[in-house]
Amino acid sequence: MSESYHVIDLFAGPGGLAEGFCASRAEDGSRRFRISLSVEKDEAAHKTLLLRAFLRQFSDAFPDEYYDWLNGNSEQPDWATLYPAEWKKAREEAQCLELGKKAADRIIDERLDTIVAEANDRCIVIGGPPCQAYSLAGRSRNGGNKEYKPEKDQRHFLYREYIRILERVNPALFVMENVKGIVSSSVNGQVIASQILEDLRNAGSRGTGYRLVALNAGDRLFDQSDDLAMRDFLVRAEDWGLPQARHRVIIIGIRKDLWKADSGIGLRHYPPASSQNVLKGLPHLRSGLSKEPDSLENWRGAVEAAYQVIIRETDKTDPKLHDKAVDRLEAFRARNAELDRTEQGVPGVSKRCPEALANWILDPRLKRTHNHEARTHIRSDLSRYLFASVFALVHMRSPKAHEFPKSLSPNHGNWTSGNFSDRFRVQLWSRPSTTVTSHISKDGHYFIHPDPLQCRSLTVREAARLQTFPDNYVFLGNRTQQYVQVGNAVPPFLARNIADVVWNLLQGADSREENLTERVSSGSRSKAA
Repeated sequence: MSESYHVIDLFAGPGGLAEGFCASRAEDGSRRFRISLSVEKDEAAHKTLLLRAFLRQFSDAFPDEYYDWLNGNSEQPDWATLYPAEWKKAREEAQCLELGKKAADRIIDERLDTIVAEANDRCIVIGGPPCQAYSLAGRSRNGGNKEYKPEKDQRHFLYREYIRILERVNPALFVMENVKGIVSSSVNGQVIASQILEDLRNAGSRGTGYRLVALNAGDRLFDQSDDLAMRDFLVRAEDWGLPQARHRVIIIGIRKDLWKADSGIGLRHYPPASSQNVLKGLPHLRSGLSKEPDSLENWRGAVEAAYQVIIRETDKTDPKLHDKAVDRLEAFRARNAELDRTEQGVPGVSKRCPEALANWILDPRLKRTHNHEARTHIRSDLSRYLFASVFALVHMRSPKAHEFPKSLSPNHGNWTSGNFSDRFRVQLWSRPSTTVTSHISKDGHYFIHPDPLQCRSLTVREAARLQTFPDNYVFLGNRTQQYVQVGNAVPPFLARNIADVVWNLLQGADSREENLTERVSSGSRSKAA
């Protein structure tokens, strides 16, 4: 059995990347990686991170008290009192600190030095700088702000904090994740991607630098040349068995003194997954009504009225959609079950969900579904959600703005401009979802549930399912904060798959070190003879 690697997780968020690495196991079930330090500045995300760090102290057998809480049999316990030793270790691991601040860096550096001393050169760094400055949406917003100066936006340069940690720790390997917008992000007209790659290649305290490795799906080997551009590091999550079309830059760097020229390996095939695989099986909910009294009766009346509008408006223009709306209205009327906004039934998955993904998400000890509460919506948005979900059942895509009936058009001046044609977007049962982002915290317009009978946007748990968080992964903070955490996270199932690849790379490094040691020992024996 190989010794595990110490992991330092930077800009950790709620812990998605670390969760995947902790789940990578050797054949005997032992952990290949253990988290020694996670750093996150956001207080709500840190609460989630801290709870998960605490649970990891118990390996795979979470405390019974944890399930009592999740299943509604008790309030959340005072973990510090109940399990003081494990809680103390969790607090040492999960730090609520902001990288780049002098006081925080002093604390972090002291902890890093301790980890390096314990790790015996078996240490890796994972994580990624905040992405708002690089994301396409963020740059669009900034472009409309005359006061915005990219050279003064420190978020562009937080990657240098990542570099600083690499210089101090000199890890055997690092994994850096970011949005695909980093490929083309620029400061004062200069694309900064090439500078980031150059800084990563030259990082490290021993002057050896790093060999950058790009992941490719399918049977292809790694790309590991010195002339790779940032676009070569794009990873499509759906190619790795995720029910989400999430495209992110994933850069792996292995120290050049550990690199083996023949250590490229073919990547595993992952069965494709769809939204249906992980959204079906969750308890059905209704949305709430905002700006008027919220009740099941009022909600049903609002949805029935929306059906009538759709049926009337599509009678001549789209007969197939008209017929589907009539069919769905009959099904809606026949549904006598008391739908609630916070149904806490037992979570399941679709029967067609790939086995590995189902096993990853489900926890047989759960009797309730956590973080599964529907939002409230105004009547007019409910009508648009309903139209979008019925439209998708017929046409297998989300409708564009010009395809909505005029009576359902929102009172927005840019509705017909073409700039916001996807303002209301329904997820499709048969395909991976669109990218789950932190924007889901603002409204549900881009994340409409595909089931017309529920007529609502996605819950935190449904977004977490698309992000492949296990059902026993609880998000803390208020609901808006929970959405932000989920949207900003690295999908744990993707992280686990990448961790397996990283382990294979490190095994090549281990064999190189063993060969070097053997050659040195042999040379010493020869001289002695």
